[in-house]
Amino acid sequence: MNGGLLVAGTTSDAGKSVVTAGICRWLVRRGVKVAPFKAQNMSLNSFVTREGAEIGRAQAMQAQACRVEPTAHMNPVLLKPGGERSSQVVLLGRPVGEMSARGYHGGRQERLLGTVLDSLAELRGTYDAVICEGAGSPAEINLRRTDIVNMGIARGARLPVLVVGDIDRGGVFASFFGTVALLAPEDQALVAGFLVNKFRGDVSLLEPGLEMLHGLTGRRAYGVLPFRHGLGIDEEDGLRVSLRGTVRESVVAPPVGEDVLRVAVCAVPLMSNFTDVDALAAEPGVVVRFVDRPEELADADLVIVPGTRGTVRALQWLRERGLADAIARRAAEQRPVLGICGGFQVLGEHIEDDVESRAGHVDGLGLLPVRVRFAREKTLTRPVGEALGERVEGYEIHHGVAEVVEGEPFLDGCRVGQTWGTHWHGSLESDGFRRAFLREVAAAAGRRFVPAPDTSFAALREEQLDRLGDLIEHHADTDALWRLIESGAPQGLPFIPPGAPA
Repeated sequence: MNGGLLVAGTTSDAGKSVVTAGICRWLVRRGVKVAPFKAQNMSLNSFVTREGAEIGRAQAMQAQACRVEPTAHMNPVLLKPGGERSSQVVLLGRPVGEMSARGYHGGRQERLLGTVLDSLAELRGTYDAVICEGAGSPAEINLRRTDIVNMGIARGARLPVLVVGDIDRGGVFASFFGTVALLAPEDQALVAGFLVNKFRGDVSLLEPGLEMLHGLTGRRAYGVLPFRHGLGIDEEDGLRVSLRGTVRESVVAPPVGEDVLRVAVCAVPLMSNFTDVDALAAEPGVVVRFVDRPEELADADLVIVPGTRGTVRALQWLRERGLADAIARRAAEQRPVLGICGGFQVLGEHIEDDVESRAGHVDGLGLLPVRVRFAREKTLTRPVGEALGERVEGYEIHHGVAEVVEGEPFLDGCRVGQTWGTHWHGSLESDGFRRAFLREVAAAAGRRFVPAPDTSFAALREEQLDRLGDLIEHHADTDALWRLIESGAPQGLPFIPPGAPA
């Protein structure tokens, strides 16, 4: 078998990522050797593979759904926004420069199609099936000429296309029909059908509409997925905490101790890898919220300054909002503060940045004895170490090089009193370390909070992926889906006018 499928969507956030992960988990449970693929991803939530390549976190989670190690070929192009009009371009896991949106769509993107198709061919030569995820909508007619992630990759690799629509938003039938009708005939020939996502209620009420859609387009529905609370994988661009929903929407576990712990995460500009706090939110009795006002820190037992693609910009934002002063007061009062990656850099004495912001010398908050210099080469590693007597695994993605002058060592960063800083993302996913850290926070905050002794973040992730696989297995026409993956789009699909503009 050398199968493949492109999961496209009528809009952004229609559910492409979760459907792709669900199909991957369903296939691997059938014994199929499967891999995920997204030609081009735009996200500030990224991950480091074992070979030191940077890819989108969604593709890393989809690889976990496939029970395989993620590689750079699964996400050959990653765009990391650095502002309203420019992004860092990461090609095959390595940054190759900054580019404006006009410059990228003006020719660079088109030239990457060969690289993208080569990566897909590499995966298809290794796996039985490759499930590809599109981006946005395939009917973005202004971008079709340079498209390498939707119909460009589908046509280049002759992939059948399944279009996902979020019925919870309304207008799903118009979205399905309009998506097909705005594609060129060659593209339409690859669109096999539709998958309805997030349906609430009696499916029999939807069936007449699906039959009419079939009559109008000649394309069938491959399933109707019901709305389920808390389903999702690591977010690309949103502000939701993906696994917190799983815990909160299931049977709510009360705190093990007498108190809860309140965690406030500063919602800094260009926030990256905010998935770091998912592991905290998965703990019974830990309440995580994102904040942007100093008064919201008052009742927090732990304040986190997360990673950011714009360290100097985040520092300026914290000062403008009065959050910098509030954090400094907390540190002076020995109330816990944790800085991760860019947040760690913000807490230091000063920053020399001629790379990211090109602002030169900038004073930090001065809460940690750390001096940061931005290097042109990005650090991409998967460190392993120990802290608070527990083994810790993490990953690093940063241009800033930290010189730790004093303080108590902490995950290659440092700690002064109850102010902690590290470049390590993902450290809180190490269960033993997370529990030890929360005990420290609770003691400093004077809370009678006790971490649950048996929370396994890895097990929660597996449970989440199995739920996605169950969704496909129970609510999609899996026999028809299998034929589509194995044999491609049906022959003779009708053209729906008007098609793409010339």
